[in-house]
Amino acid sequence: MATEVVGAPDAAEPEKSGSVKTKVLIGFGVFFALVATVGLLFDSGIVMEAGSKNEAFQPQEEFLLEPWIPITILGIDMSINRAVFYLLIATVLTIGVVLWVASRMKERPGRVQAAIEMAYDVTKIDITEGNIDDDRLARKWFPFLATLFFFIFFSNIIGYLPLPTNTAHPIDIFGISIPSFALYAATANISIALVLTLVVWLAYHYEGVRAKGVFPYLASWLPAGLEDMNPFGKAAIFLIEVVSHFVRLISLSVRLFANILAGHLLLLFMGGGLAVLLGIAALGILTFPLAFAFFIFEVVIVATLQAFIFSILTAIYIGGATAESH
Repeated sequence: MATEVVGAPDAAEPEKSGSVKTKVLIGFGVFFALVATVGLLFDSGIVMEAGSKNEAFQPQEEFLLEPWIPITILGIDMSINRAVFYLLIATVLTIGVVLWVASRMKERPGRVQAAIEMAYDVTKIDITEGNIDDDRLARKWFPFLATLFFFIFFSNIIGYLPLPTNTAHPIDIFGISIPSFALYAATANISIALVLTLVVWLAYHYEGVRAKGVFPYLASWLPAGLEDMNPFGKAAIFLIEVVSHFVRLISLSVRLFANILAGHLLLLFMGGGLAVLLGIAALGILTFPLAFAFFIFEVVIVATLQAFIFSILTAIYIGGATAESH
């Protein structure tokens, strides 16, 4: 009897697996059949006549920063634009959410408190303490690393929420012109990602010089085991290390900027931009489900992952700059 009970689930497992695969294949078949049917029914309107493709739609306009409030100080453009607005929202969320949760801490946390506590543990244990060996230094830099993580996370997340910020294509409601809804992320702007990187770059060099002194810190860039190497070899390796430190300015900023920008471009084109640009109406039926899948992927994985990567690399740089060895 026991053998029969234990063996029953194993016998049913292949059938269940086959059933799931069949349903998935049927789903894809129905989807592509729908696309083909729409293509046959509306063939005359699917592809526009030659030379009549949409020239008015310019995808790059979605990322232009028109000044909302022009401000120039000493010849420097300090205008308030969409990027500044999103940075302000991210700042308010970073400060407001954490303070709101901190003022309502309970012994039995709710979902929001539990999520914040989990993020707190990640920034404190995995990001900070896992990469900075000195406990005193870890306590000192934890607030900076946690702020960096939450700020980038909120900047990425609000970039996937449609907000009325597109002043290039306003809509008219009862005679009042208001900006249309659009997706935009401040971290999809290379200048913002580069400024964050510059702060990190200067911070870890400052901490390295402060902990060791200028020349010992520069000497620590050379890996151990080069005592018997000739001076020219040491100079060559030191030059490579110098270049690698400057390359971090590019790698750290471009990694954040490129991933968020690529995600927004995918959503823009899959959500209907490609169909409009090519003048193929039925293409939207094929790409829209992909846009939804990309949206879930970007919100759930990419937004959090990029905040985590940027923060943990910052902690690694600070830990490496203050470590005794290379």
